Amino acid sequence: MTIELQMELDLDIETVHGEGLPEGWAKTTLGEVCFRLVDGSHNPPKGQSEGLPMLSARNIQNSRINFEEYRLISEKDFELENRRTNINIGDVLLTIVGAIGRTAVVPEGLGRFTLQRSVAVLKPQNVVAKYLAYVLDSPITQTFFEANARGTAQKGIYLKALAETPFPLPPLPEQLRIADKLETLLSRVDAGRERLERVPRLIKRFRQAVLSAAVSGELTREWRGGGDAEWEETSAQQAFSSVRDGTHDTPKYVELGIPLITSKNIRSWGLDFGDVKYISENDHLEISKRSAADKEDILISMIGTIGNVCIIDTDNVFSIKNVGLFKKGIHNSRYLEIYLKSPQYQNFLIAEARGGTQKFVSLGVLRSSPILLPPLPEQLEIVRRVESLFAFADRLEARYASALSSFNRLTPALLAKAFRGELVAQDPNDEPALVLLERIRAQRAATTPKGKSKTPAKAKVAAGGGELGAEGKRRGRPPGAQATAAPTPTAASYDEAVRKLQELGQARAEGTRQVSLFED
Repeated sequence: MTIELQMELDLDIETVHGEGLPEGWAKTTLGEVCFRLVDGSHNPPKGQSEGLPMLSARNIQNSRINFEEYRLISEKDFELENRRTNINIGDVLLTIVGAIGRTAVVPEGLGRFTLQRSVAVLKPQNVVAKYLAYVLDSPITQTFFEANARGTAQKGIYLKALAETPFPLPPLPEQLRIADKLETLLSRVDAGRERLERVPRLIKRFRQAVLSAAVSGELTREWRGGGDAEWEETSAQQAFSSVRDGTHDTPKYVELGIPLITSKNIRSWGLDFGDVKYISENDHLEISKRSAADKEDILISMIGTIGNVCIIDTDNVFSIKNVGLFKKGIHNSRYLEIYLKSPQYQNFLIAEARGGTQKFVSLGVLRSSPILLPPLPEQLEIVRRVESLFAFADRLEARYASALSSFNRLTPALLAKAFRGELVAQDPNDEPALVLLERIRAQRAATTPKGKSKTPAKAKVAAGGGELGAEGKRRGRPPGAQATAAPTPTAASYDEAVRKLQELGQARAEGTRQVSLFED
């Protein structure tokens, strides 16, 4: 984490805890703004071949509820479990075990479902559900969850700690404005990130196209003066001084010694010595009698992940096991590396691979594999052009990584800005949050049974403990269609807000308003 980001989070912590809250806001906790906090079943019933859905944390993804994999339980078991969660439209779901902190607001149009312990149900009281969900998504709240999670093998946050989560409460109309603005901006951020994440696939296709053009003669057609390439057709055995493979035996490993290279150590950019085993010098000398590897030789993986190719560009001493070794000959090794990496050669290897769960290509296949050899001056020109185009692709990848990093900072920055009161305009005519909070407390106190403490007013927190049970799996579509998310309307009072929230279904049909990502 950068110093600047840490300072920003420190400022957010002060804000949420009441220091420097915007005018009209109030400091409170999650337990005060929810009339009920409950988690799902601690002892989930056995799965059935048919029945009603019981979801878990895996079903809460990307701020949505999905039904891609879930347990079915009998209707009788469902009714018992539903007494605990009683999920309704507008409830906020929060993952609290394992992957802590993912949220989703229950939309209209879903069929009935219940939950396992890994998901909590938050039922907001006089608070906009989407605003509450965004607070849970914010960096400061996520940091609070991380700091308060307990457990060893699988961390979780207890309901008591959840109820004590700091909560910045703005006036109700401002909650609506914030939720509306965040929904619009974050949808645009997500759309931009989705487009950006296509870049690696495009760069990979670009590199493959360059390699294909290089070994077919298209890349240097103009350099040759036009016309098709008339290259020598030969085999790897003829193009290299020899083709061998490493030892098939497993030498005794030692703590310090000579690295033993296998398929997993062959990368497109070179040899990876980060995860190797070591053998004795005597074993290395014995293996080297069969397959001594030298600089500018080429290695290729033969078992498992077939066809990874790299040229040896190090003077490090090592041995090889179950790896193909193309020994340098009179032809340009860089050109031959390009040829072995090309789609044409890789497709040949795929066609010749044998084996069941673990595919392999034999040494005989490598030796007889076809190679096209242009004249040496053209080999050099191909290498020059490929390296130039790949350098361009490397620059694109660096720009992509930088842009993706910026996009990944946008959502936390927007959420932090929202809960400092800086994202939307404040209206002095809004009812102050302290008045709203007192009304919430009064409503809570009025429903508290006589003889029980009424101060402070807190959410009803369900009791219980235990671990998640094993889950039966089912794939398929949700039992009901999920409504499309729509902008949250603005309002000047609580009554008007409730009325406008009831109009969400119609608003969703009208589409989401498009605005500039950086519009005030």
